[in-house]
Amino acid sequence: MIHSTSRRDFLRTLGVSAAALPFITNLPSLSAANQGKRKQRLVVIFTPNGVPPGAFWPSEEGAKFTLKECLKPLEPFQDRLLTLNGVCDLVRGDGDSHMRGMGCLLTGIELYPGNVQGGSHTPAGWAKGHSIDQEIRTHLQADAATRTRFGTLVFGVMVPERADTWTRMVYAAGNKPLAPIDDPYQMFAKLYGKAKDQDALRSVLDGLTEDLKKVGGAVSAADRRLLEDHATFVREMEVELKAQKDDKKQHPVPEIEPGVRRDNDNIPKISKAQIDLMVAGFTADFNRIATLQYTNSVGNAKMKWLEISEGHHDLSHEPDSNTKAVEKLTKINKWFAEQMAYLAKKLKDTPEPGGSGSLLDNTLIIWTNELGKGNSHTMDDIPFVLLGGGLDFRMGQALKFKKTPHNRLLLSLAHGFGHPIKKFGNPDFCSAGPLLLS
Repeated sequence: MIHSTSRRDFLRTLGVSAAALPFITNLPSLSAANQGKRKQRLVVIFTPNGVPPGAFWPSEEGAKFTLKECLKPLEPFQDRLLTLNGVCDLVRGDGDSHMRGMGCLLTGIELYPGNVQGGSHTPAGWAKGHSIDQEIRTHLQADAATRTRFGTLVFGVMVPERADTWTRMVYAAGNKPLAPIDDPYQMFAKLYGKAKDQDALRSVLDGLTEDLKKVGGAVSAADRRLLEDHATFVREMEVELKAQKDDKKQHPVPEIEPGVRRDNDNIPKISKAQIDLMVAGFTADFNRIATLQYTNSVGNAKMKWLEISEGHHDLSHEPDSNTKAVEKLTKINKWFAEQMAYLAKKLKDTPEPGGSGSLLDNTLIIWTNELGKGNSHTMDDIPFVLLGGGLDFRMGQALKFKKTPHNRLLLSLAHGFGHPIKKFGNPDFCSAGPLLLS
């Protein structure tokens, strides 16, 4: 192992630029203080507007179950999958179901009174407490053996620019929501440089390939593979940036109404880029916790790439008797499952740096939602689909609960990281302790 002082001298001797340091300083061959303990990771994926239950939840309970149409893309990972039906958001108080479903999802606590008026009920403000991802981040960052550069990263895909209770699910503290970064180039700059714009980002990329080659001859074979992956990623970013620059010359950006998102049709590309960045960040050990938020509560994306012209939220309000709407909602949620499957495959195909197995062996992905069902606005049976091995839960099961508070699941996540807290969010929903998932 190269100690931190000699590591700096070693890299200086190689003539490596500062721009290359984020890619290489956490390689096991150049290991730092946080390389001795197992790296556990958590990813929370949010998608909006509930699900069509009949096409989503397995009918069976236990280890022998069949995935319905919405979850079919996850079949290759069925032995590492855990569905939790009957886990409910029982938090009430101010705000409508969409607002509470979003603001209370990871915080497990009520919203403050406020002046944001929803579709019904009383107006509300931000959540009163921090979210479970930030609780776990604080726990990990307090220990040098698990501390990382960022602790957590908050990704987004087409999240509206406005800040309100419908658009934020991650909270650093009560009344302090964190905005997702939904521009992949901005996230790339956060991870790999202080680029102020894409021209500056191009200059950051210019010398990286040569720097990565310099280091390649001085590290282990496993680390060389990681460096090759990084180099490939850099080349792809360069090609994408050049294509975008050329496209802008031919197609000037039109003037649009303020606040209107103009990239709805690029959601699949943004999703892939954000997932690729997330996996790259895990590989470099920039963070152990990540969230990925697709649009927002009441999100109304039009998924034209699925040949669906109606808005997602509009479709979710259609009655169950509208079979065409149910079919479209099934296709939408199946597409979201495909994104989860893409992330799981990338994690599975990436060896754990300095450890055994793959990134997926040490990562738990959770896919969730603010509602159980869109047209009823119920917060019962909130979708919680878990995949991976990060917290050593007993996977390969379809479990059914009876109106169980989701606060107990939040406790289970903390306990899985060796953080045995007794309550999280509203303590009234924590008395039975964490869900027994191991």
